[in-house]
Amino acid sequence: MENYLGLLLLIGFAALTAGGFIALTHWLGPRRHGLVHDMPFECGNRPRRIMGGRVGVKFFLVAILFILFDVELVFLFPWAVIYKELGLFGFVEMFIFLLVVLSGLYYSVKKGALEWK
Repeated sequence: MENYLGLLLLIGFAALTAGGFIALTHWLGPRRHGLVHDMPFECGNRPRRIMGGRVGVKFFLVAILFILFDVELVFLFPWAVIYKELGLFGFVEMFIFLLVVLSGLYYSVKKGALEWK
């Protein structure tokens, strides 16, 4: 049980933080209720109709590609911090990594994944 104390403390801290933020928004948040305030957000204007139905696949495809490339390129920050310690080996590895990322971007552009037509 002693080995799991840190994990249990981390889970408890996360639960308290999340619960605290939810409680703060409940206590400090606005309490306006009305026809416009209870409807889905549309820039403060009263919506003409509630949108339902299908959403285009292109929207999800662009969102997934954004998340994919964004998460992959986050690896550039720690690499840049320890760049001098890695030397030429680290540079070559990051160059190969960037070639893979750029080839994926080229492939998605070539297939028309980012076009909205």
